[in-house]
Amino acid sequence: MATFDLPGFRNRVRVELYAGITQEQLLEYEPFQKWQSTLATNLELQDDPAHPFKQYPFFLKEIEIQSIRWLEQRLLFVKMKARVVNEAKPPQELPGIVLLRVGSVAVLMILSPKNSQNERLVILTEQARVPAGSLTFKEIPAGMIDKDGNGKRGFAGAAAREIEEETGLQLPESKLIDLTELALAKTQSPEKRLELAMYPSLGGCDEFIHIFLWIKDLERQEIEHLKGKLTGLRKRGELIKLHVCNYEDLWREGARDAKTLAAWALYEGLNRSGVLSKELRRMKQEAIKSKCIEAGRE
Repeated sequence: MATFDLPGFRNRVRVELYAGITQEQLLEYEPFQKWQSTLATNLELQDDPAHPFKQYPFFLKEIEIQSIRWLEQRLLFVKMKARVVNEAKPPQELPGIVLLRVGSVAVLMILSPKNSQNERLVILTEQARVPAGSLTFKEIPAGMIDKDGNGKRGFAGAAAREIEEETGLQLPESKLIDLTELALAKTQSPEKRLELAMYPSLGGCDEFIHIFLWIKDLERQEIEHLKGKLTGLRKRGELIKLHVCNYEDLWREGARDAKTLAAWALYEGLNRSGVLSKELRRMKQEAIKSKCIEAGRE
């Protein structure tokens, strides 16, 4: 067992490394960096006289790294126990079992047949999800962010790659709309350091998901070709089957999956508020402007 003191906090924070990971590897792991920075900032907010924990402020006392998971020399998961306590009598401790993992992207793909513009269809994937004990779990296309998936364009690029891997469809990043970012643009939430994303299971996991929208008119034959198509990266153990469902049934068909329900709710809310139509007009104007610039160059 190796130990070291974690920088960035007012008090001494002892870290115990049990699981074949070095101090350098842990400190270079981006999800740990984000978690450490966000927690340190929020602990300092307790100095505010109006903060609910002002009388007995919490502090990070120690961290125990319990297990890790590598994939192709990339650190994917770190499970740890963080002791966040105060000095009340008796002392209180916040729940601190944490699964750190890289972020994810998901895409709500709404397709309309060219001969039926009022018809809306959605692509769902069916694949094995062993943690749920299921071999046929349905959800919208999703996947973890690649190492270079930083910033808005990086997230969109990761989403575009996932779409191609899971459906075989190629789409420009510029056609993707970040629904979570749009919804959170004017939020009153004080959590400024969190991702502009959806957190599906914060009781024990830091995972965040950027949810994108792609709207496309396709020939009906192209849409029919997607039904039952087998896709996925076999080297990663992905065995994916595609389904196409009516948009009106999405809330029911995807009711077990948090990101699918979140995508549906975000789309509905942004649509009703007029924010989505405004964003679509902006993207259309940008596309026209880009074409004019390209034509001028020619």
